[in-house]
Amino acid sequence: MTDSTTGPTGPALDLGPQTETLAQLVAGVGDEQLDGPTPCPEYAVRHLLGHLAGLAAAFRDAARKDLGATTDTSPDSARPDLAPGWREDLPKVLAELAEAWRDPAAWTGMTRAGGVDLPGEIAGLVAVDELVIHGWDLARATGRSYLPDPAALRACHAFLAASADDPQRGAIFGPVVSVDADASLLARAVGLSGRDPGWPSRG
Repeated sequence: MTDSTTGPTGPALDLGPQTETLAQLVAGVGDEQLDGPTPCPEYAVRHLLGHLAGLAAAFRDAARKDLGATTDTSPDSARPDLAPGWREDLPKVLAELAEAWRDPAAWTGMTRAGGVDLPGEIAGLVAVDELVIHGWDLARATGRSYLPDPAALRACHAFLAASADDPQRGAIFGPVVSVDADASLLARAVGLSGRDPGWPSRG
């Protein structure tokens, strides 16, 4: 398959640089920050980290076409929380996620994530979106700087922009938040995801 996502010899987008960026953010989270707020209104930092662990496992298994409990569970079925050993386990599963999507077969055929059947290439882009936007969530919540992988950011922005006018997007994202036309690509992606790029300074 040859398109903007995959090339003739395999996937053109390596998720490894973005998962490594996210793993570094995870490593910097202090225990005292776990109950702090995040840009996701119903999540404290601990819940955001729990969500990241769950989605990393789900999209790892979606890439492998290893369908089961991890891929069948809706992310809204329960509020996630941290499991024992999360500091060691979360970076490991993020690395496994990146490795799974390096297989060209991951981007082809059908798979499932969050209980929804998806073409492989769409599932891969959803994974990229989750990694980029939740990386921003975690960085903002913990007061860290954030430089997502440029290729992942471009793919995330294109994915979100394509659904900006879709009336069905409300089931996944909040309403688009307008940002200045000259805002950074990251700020524009964050706004398209339904978040205020100025969080928490504007409320």
